[in-house]
Amino acid sequence: MQREKYEKNSHLRVLKEIAELLNEGTEISPLLSDVLKKLLEVTGVTTGWIFLIGPDGRHTVASAEHLPLALSKNNCEPLRRGGCWCIEGFRNGSLTKASNIIECRRLEKASILNKEETEGIAFHATIPLTSGDEVFGLLNVAAPEKKEFSRDELALLESIALQIGSAIKRVRLTKKAQEVALIEERNRLARDLHDSVNQLLFSLTLTARGGVEMTEDVETKHTFQHMQELAQEALTEMRALIWQLRPSGLEKGLIQAIKGYGEMLGLHVHTKLSGLLALPSLVEEALWRISQEALNNSKRHSDQEEVFVSIKVSKCEVQLTISDFGCGFIYEKEKVLPSFGIEGMRERAEALNGRFVLKSELGVGTSIDVVLPY
Repeated sequence: MQREKYEKNSHLRVLKEIAELLNEGTEISPLLSDVLKKLLEVTGVTTGWIFLIGPDGRHTVASAEHLPLALSKNNCEPLRRGGCWCIEGFRNGSLTKASNIIECRRLEKASILNKEETEGIAFHATIPLTSGDEVFGLLNVAAPEKKEFSRDELALLESIALQIGSAIKRVRLTKKAQEVALIEERNRLARDLHDSVNQLLFSLTLTARGGVEMTEDVETKHTFQHMQELAQEALTEMRALIWQLRPSGLEKGLIQAIKGYGEMLGLHVHTKLSGLLALPSLVEEALWRISQEALNNSKRHSDQEEVFVSIKVSKCEVQLTISDFGCGFIYEKEKVLPSFGIEGMRERAEALNGRFVLKSELGVGTSIDVVLPY
């Protein structure tokens, strides 16, 4: 009885310490790293790693502590590559609770190559990270020569995994709320620019045009004409800026926004959509920004007025292709991307774990291909 009471108090202390740590986290990566360190410190296990698994089934090593050389070599390549029962069980829905993994494919493979590199670790426990009906990944823990975790140990690890899952959901919801707030602020700024600065520039354009018609002095007429040209140029730039801040038409869909922006630039945009275009706001925002930059580049450099835009939506990813049959340029994959705008498109795609491919050939044209998971 005394022992059970001690273990219960010990478990409550562990859960309390980890809960306090999780409540402080605002970024997923450092949060998982900190909680994994704390978990090893207060539970007595020596090794741990966390997989985050996306809707497409791909896994990433979000955090790892005290891995044996067999798993940590080459930047955790044995964990990052290949499959195992844990990942397969997560994907097919058979792994729903804390479990002992008696046959770990990764550790078995490492042991065959060099048993000493496993540092006595042959088995581990794996626990799904969940919050309600949502699943985010797996928590894995191990210790040298430990063949099996007890029922109480698995129960404690399952409670910790639930806390981690809830923390991941909280951070993601907070990020989403921040994104919504940013979009709303951007919309407010766009309205203010449209109602104030845009109107002033339009008035200045009309005033300069009237000045040209009212004077007979050649120098004064040229001055008013120059003012009119500058005001018209500033008005065009301001309208483009407002489009970038709040694309009128994005409420009607990404395709209409892209077409409208192209028309504003003087381009004729041919569009093609495959699949149901119902994307998360972050993905839609990224595609919109990439499309803007691509259309701007086409307007400035292609010497063509026609652009072709294709969007293909599948179960787990969306593919955007924008191409023209303009001048093109010499581009070699091994070299640095030729402009900050193109580099920005690549960075936007990679920030969402997507892929960005640029193709261009002199006299043939240019195309970009973007694939984003969601």
